[in-house]
Amino acid sequence: MNAQTRSDQEIGPALRHAQRWLAMLCLACGSGLPALAATQSLADLSLEELSTMEITSVSRRAERLSDAAASVYVITHEAIRRAGITTLPDALRLAPNLQVAQVSASDYAITARGFNNSSALGNKLLVLIDGRTVYTPFLSGVFWDQQDVLLEDVERIEVISGPGATLWGANAVNGVINVITRAAGETQGALVQAAVGTGGAHVAVRQGGSLGENGHYRLYAKQSQLQNTRTAAGTAVSDGWDRRQVGFRGDWSAGRDRFTLQGEAFSGASERRSAAFGAIEASGSNLLARWTRQLSDTSNLRVQAYLDHVERDDPLLYRPTLDIADLEWQHALQVQTHKLVWGGGYRRSHDDIRPGFLFAFVPASTTQTWRNLFLQDSVALSPALELTLGAKLESNDYTGTEKLPSARLAWKLDDDRLLWAALSRAVRAPARLDRDLRLPANPPYFIAGGPNFVSEVANVAEVGWRAQANAVLSYSATLFYTHWDRLRSGQLPPNALVQNMMEGSTYGLETWGAWQVTPTWRLNAGWTWLQERLHLAQGSTDPDGFSDLGNDPQFQWNLRSSFELAPGQELDIGLRRIAALPNPTVKAYTALDLRYGWRLRPGLSVAVVGQNLLDPSHAEFGAAPGRSEIARNLMVQLTWAF
Repeated sequence: MNAQTRSDQEIGPALRHAQRWLAMLCLACGSGLPALAATQSLADLSLEELSTMEITSVSRRAERLSDAAASVYVITHEAIRRAGITTLPDALRLAPNLQVAQVSASDYAITARGFNNSSALGNKLLVLIDGRTVYTPFLSGVFWDQQDVLLEDVERIEVISGPGATLWGANAVNGVINVITRAAGETQGALVQAAVGTGGAHVAVRQGGSLGENGHYRLYAKQSQLQNTRTAAGTAVSDGWDRRQVGFRGDWSAGRDRFTLQGEAFSGASERRSAAFGAIEASGSNLLARWTRQLSDTSNLRVQAYLDHVERDDPLLYRPTLDIADLEWQHALQVQTHKLVWGGGYRRSHDDIRPGFLFAFVPASTTQTWRNLFLQDSVALSPALELTLGAKLESNDYTGTEKLPSARLAWKLDDDRLLWAALSRAVRAPARLDRDLRLPANPPYFIAGGPNFVSEVANVAEVGWRAQANAVLSYSATLFYTHWDRLRSGQLPPNALVQNMMEGSTYGLETWGAWQVTPTWRLNAGWTWLQERLHLAQGSTDPDGFSDLGNDPQFQWNLRSSFELAPGQELDIGLRRIAALPNPTVKAYTALDLRYGWRLRPGLSVAVVGQNLLDPSHAEFGAAPGRSEIARNLMVQLTWAF
């Protein structure tokens, strides 16, 4: 059996169940269905409307995308739907200012402006889902196999490349990803989705309804089964992943008040890897509440709190249990020419990390707290010129209070052109992985966390240009330069300690644009270029140099073409090119994705999707010969809304 073949035995019970469900739904096409509004066409969703879309991640207040003084890209609900994707990490591939590499069936290496590392943790990228931080504090990274949403419910994903520390805190160094789901009132009625392909199966159901005159709710359940990958030699990798998730959201309004309550629970498990190490298992739940009051036409108050519980059992690495409680508030107001946003937050985490075969944490259990206060003032110097000054003070248990300032200047040449520049300081604060990790799990230790490890520091300069050239053409470009100090490094084993003995700079260019060629044809393109100049400080004995931090492509580009072939028929083509990775070496590759969608009747649509069509498989991250090859995937999707 070669690396691309999948036998019936390998498909698994969950996949066969999804296939039966999909077949039954297809038979339902002939039955009567209630009439729903047709899917929005390209002509209805103009580029001018996209430029005036309101976003919140750049300034923590609503502002037009065309006015945002940052390198920000918005992945819209319609873009996600037309890409034919089924997982959150794959949705992030649509942002040209992110580097996304698939590591295994369920895990990804995702970052902005570099610093993907050998552990695929991307520890300088902050990720939020509806305001809840999913950046794991003991690890300084994101477990992507634990993160999922019902993509049909996503309103937009705001992707900022560059520092966001002044508003979002330490660890928002190279970027911020903010996944924002739709209000419950926008997801009424029932929805059934099913997708079956050579790479796995996905099934989801959702029900939305009213809660009295001023409230709405939705409930959803989703299950995914991802088939295992294979190596270049055709050997199966034990990384197949089975995941289940349920969730709810309720929204209420009363006069000037808005209230949201939402929560989720999930569980997932990999294939059994061996008799000794078994399977990776993960589970968790979270509950979030948010209250917003409109104090006046120019002032509002928001308070948010959430609880998050996660358990992960990886007998090979380690077995953490993590509980997080988070509270934050902010007040936004306008005083004459000043737009002020200020607030603060408190975060507490308690973890208990049992050792695995390779790693332990000493001590095994700890409690940490973070506190912050921030203030940002945007003042109009003239009708066309706005200066934004901000600062955050954030304390942590390792390094005390970190100072995170920023300054931004935006020059609005006219309604359609914006020139901006920014200076920022951001830090990646120490995590338990830096201070408390031990290898092996029992002494004597070969590698140990550094008791004196301090924050990594980034001083960033940016200049950007965003323009709506005319009704059918828009584009954006950003030049950036980052000076790095006290980057994470190691020593020669044995008794190697984690240290801060690397420094240097990164710089590059990010650019993207959209062209409405005809009312029924749109092109989107993006290109990024990255250079890394890192070196070890004098006295370092790190044997790997910068390779463990800088395994990033020097350039990447993507092109997406969206056609309306006929009423109710869509053709989407995506082409991307990723440059080679230096160490471990991964060859450059080009990937082609196709989607043909057909709206059978209002509320019922089917799509055929092909991913990675140019080659049978290719590697995207990791070291040979054991790394996963990401195979060609053919998939059929069905969506039924009623």
